[in-house]
Amino acid sequence: MRVVDMNWMQLEARAKADDRAVLPIGSIEQHAYLSLGVDAILAERMAIEAAAPVGTPVYPVLSYGLTPNFVDYPGTVTLRLTTLIALVQDVLEGIARAGFKRIVIVNGHGGNDPAKGAVLEWLDRNRGCQVKWHNWWNAPKTWAKVKAIDPVASHASWMENFPWTRIGNVAMPSTQKPMVDLARLPQFDPGEKKRLLGDGNFGGYYQRDDADMLALWETGVDETREAILGGWG
Repeated sequence: MRVVDMNWMQLEARAKADDRAVLPIGSIEQHAYLSLGVDAILAERMAIEAAAPVGTPVYPVLSYGLTPNFVDYPGTVTLRLTTLIALVQDVLEGIARAGFKRIVIVNGHGGNDPAKGAVLEWLDRNRGCQVKWHNWWNAPKTWAKVKAIDPVASHASWMENFPWTRIGNVAMPSTQKPMVDLARLPQFDPGEKKRLLGDGNFGGYYQRDDADMLALWETGVDETREAILGGWG
């Protein structure tokens, strides 16, 4: 249930009946041959599909995130960490003010993880609320599914190549790209990162069969729905 498809009276009634809500967050950054909006697209779609059967309201995705690694790739937009922290806290404030005290953040971008500290600060000021930070793509069951399909997978590789993140009429390389040294990559500046990464794929095949991708997606949806429904104190 998308919040943008509700009016304030309907939202108020929903919060009184069930105080759970979902906030997806992502980023706008290079994903090799895929959409610049991969992380935002996947986080929002994941949240909506997971929440739909149970009627939990889903707020619009926060499309911009923390992605300083990729600023030399045209189209990438990064927030300052202070901006991301303020944005997440302000949006949580509005969601809680509407009556939602149990909030699931469905995160689609690993670079946003520093904002988890901002959530902890926010909870200290908002006693009685609960917030789950759910990285949908590497939650245990979903990550196990990725590994079962193909253990060589990372940023901008096949594991993010869904029918809804592809760009029309863009051909994918058929080769398996060697994995970049992930341990060393953070030490370099954005220009050197771009030189090392080339097209932006960290490593792995660029595309797999849609049957594999839909099976992975369904695993993610089911696991995200579990996060919405269960595990509350």
